[in-house]
Amino acid sequence: MSANVIGFSIVIIGVFLVIGKIIRLKVNLLSKYFLPSSIIAGFVMLLLGPEVLGAIVRRFTAVENWEYGIFTEPIMTVFSSIPGLLISVIFAALFLGKKIPNIKDIWMTAGPQVAFGQTVAWGQYVFGILVTLLVLVPLFDANPLSGALIEIAFEGGHGTSAGLAGTFAELGFEEGADLAMGLATVGVVSGVIFGVALINWGVRKNHTNYLKRPEDFDETQLRGVVEIEQRKSSGFLTTSPQSIEPLALHVGLIGVAILIGYGLLELLIFIESITWGRSGNMLIMVYIPLFPLAMIGGVLLQMLIDRFDRFKILDRETVLRIQGLSLDFLIVSAIASLSLAVIGENIGVFMILALTGIFWNVSAFIVLARRMIPKNWFERGIGDFGQSMGMTAAGLMLIRIVDSKSDTKALEAFGYKQLLFEPFVGGGLMTALSVPLIFQFGLIPILIFTAIVMLGWLILGLFYFGRKDASDIT
Repeated sequence: MSANVIGFSIVIIGVFLVIGKIIRLKVNLLSKYFLPSSIIAGFVMLLLGPEVLGAIVRRFTAVENWEYGIFTEPIMTVFSSIPGLLISVIFAALFLGKKIPNIKDIWMTAGPQVAFGQTVAWGQYVFGILVTLLVLVPLFDANPLSGALIEIAFEGGHGTSAGLAGTFAELGFEEGADLAMGLATVGVVSGVIFGVALINWGVRKNHTNYLKRPEDFDETQLRGVVEIEQRKSSGFLTTSPQSIEPLALHVGLIGVAILIGYGLLELLIFIESITWGRSGNMLIMVYIPLFPLAMIGGVLLQMLIDRFDRFKILDRETVLRIQGLSLDFLIVSAIASLSLAVIGENIGVFMILALTGIFWNVSAFIVLARRMIPKNWFERGIGDFGQSMGMTAAGLMLIRIVDSKSDTKALEAFGYKQLLFEPFVGGGLMTALSVPLIFQFGLIPILIFTAIVMLGWLILGLFYFGRKDASDIT
């Protein structure tokens, strides 16, 4: 693939972001429901791409060269690759430019979200296995391994679903990868739809602390435009541009953080290859995504900067702008490259798993989040809801809507949470092992195990964090 194709693909995303902003300005309904321009742009591109326009042209006309809508195959390949790259940028930047707190502060900031997020994730196994055991196997003769699909697809997302294709094939469940990818698509789309709906419900019920009701905004605020007299600098020049452009320096430092994370991941993979994974039958680390390690890389880099940088060359506002740019481009490209065609012959199994996953995630947020997260429960819980629906970027996007100025520390807590979340679920250890475990031990033993773990996290959230005063949570 040529550099021109990559560059032109990025230009296209930028153009559609502008189009999305114009549409948001012109359509009051979109402004009223706080729909970000990036989502609008992504769905416009989805409509003009292979899944909608391309499919219509192929179905009803003999016109050639429209298989990918107005785009091309190489451009769509770039779109589908961008989310996996930019998510590492976003997480590498989470702690750059700010002082790293001690372990106690991290636990008291992110602990409630760790408990809530783990409860939701393990609950996806519990309800997925239950519905498989009671409905899918007896009525649809489904493969018992279907019990792991909700967590793999919803918490793990497209990357994890694709990464486990070889495992599905080795265990005689080839269609599992297609079902997981389809469920991941449903999760992402429904995550955006239900996420925005929950935000509007939260605003009207006064559950949000910093996002006002639409009627409380003036027209300029509602359309997402900052008043001229309220505008401020988006960053400070910490270095002289004649020596190095400050923006270039900050991008480079984020790159260093990602590189540290990549080195850590490769080290873990190497250790696995010479220990428990030597036979090739027990591989775990190869399924762990890069972005949580990139976040650790950012933490380590910031600790070095705190120790040795006497010139204070890292500006937090500049880091936030890079992070925001990455998030917008990630959302557009992720939605534009969604696959709407993966349903296959297992429509009954597919729909029941999808509805079960959505019901559990929405119910857990509405019922449990406020009881497990004593401070700013809505702003902090909505990010975990978005992640539980299949895309970490969706969680970040929903946090950005309800807490655009980071007043609640929701984004910070969301980042801390990944340290105790991603290594196990959502693409981590348990996600990678779930299908082999069900294959080896059956549905009932794994149901008992996952239920015990879920109840443990639920009790911790309800009776430890849930009973704390909001002032105890940083």
